[in-house]
Amino acid sequence: MASSRVLLAYSLVGLLALGALAAPAAARAFFVFGDSLVDNGNNNYLVTTARADSPPYGIDTPSHRPTGRFSNGLNIPDIISEQMGSEPTLPYLNPELDGERLLVGANFASAGIGILNDTGVQFTLHELGAQRILVTGTGPLGCVPGELATRSRDGNCDPELQRAAAMFNPQLVQIINELNSEIGSPIFIAANAFGMHMDFITSPETYGTYLIYN
Repeated sequence: MASSRVLLAYSLVGLLALGALAAPAAARAFFVFGDSLVDNGNNNYLVTTARADSPPYGIDTPSHRPTGRFSNGLNIPDIISEQMGSEPTLPYLNPELDGERLLVGANFASAGIGILNDTGVQFTLHELGAQRILVTGTGPLGCVPGELATRSRDGNCDPELQRAAAMFNPQLVQIINELNSEIGSPIFIAANAFGMHMDFITSPETYGTYLIYN
């Protein structure tokens, strides 16, 4: 199995956002582990309150219907799959995920998960053949709509949660760099989800989105 080429993406506590990712041309499978930011329908099969099976989720899909993604349309793993030239990975609980489709990969993400004490053991997956493992830091936690609704009176991001994210992300990058040094190869890739997300918030017009305040 060590000769297999596998690309994995992790979303630990934040948005998995890449911009553009050049995946290895020979990559044969793409596996996704994370939370609601990369869940593409697993929670549709679980008894949980964290669900994306009703509007406005999915309003920008071709069917304009919810898909189980916590998004108005595609999520980042979908875009990565497109760039790899393969069909999107299916949720691991989807009954259509048969042996043939497992050759493409699978999505094990589930909305509502948190950082567990054993999260670090996932970093050993490169020993199973993973050639690139994308690890995202946390996004701007203080800007999450739910936090804005409960913590903000003026619409600004909560500074306390923003400071927490600013403390966590550099330490994550340091750990990733140390792991790559030990392995002797850039297996782990750090994605600056905080910076990317803040760019969406401060310059939405760059991405074709305009915010209107009444």
